Amino acid sequence: MKTFQYTIQDELGIHARPAGLLVKEAKKFQSAITLEGNGKKAEAGKLLAIMGMGLKQGAEITITAEGADEDAAIAAMEEFMKANL
Repeated sequence: MKTFQYTIQDELGIHARPAGLLVKEAKKFQSAITLEGNGKKAEAGKLLAIMGMGLKQGAEITITAEGADEDAAIAAMEEFMKANL
C-alpha cells in the first residue's frame, strides 16, 4: 500500500471537471485508489463519491493505492494532483 498527502490548491476545490479527469486517470490502473479527507472516504473511480466529499481549497487529503501496480498508480495520482488541483 502506497500513500501520499496533498493540500488542494485549486480555488474551487475538486469540482466537476477535475473530478472527472481524476476518475479517468484512476481507471487506468488495476490498484484500488482511494481519497480520504473532510472525514470522508471515496473510491477514486467513482465521480459522485468524489464530488460528495466536498473538498475545497486548503483541504488536506490522503490518497492511497493498493494493488499490483500501486507504485505507478500513486505516482500518477501525485502528478495529476499537482498539475490539476
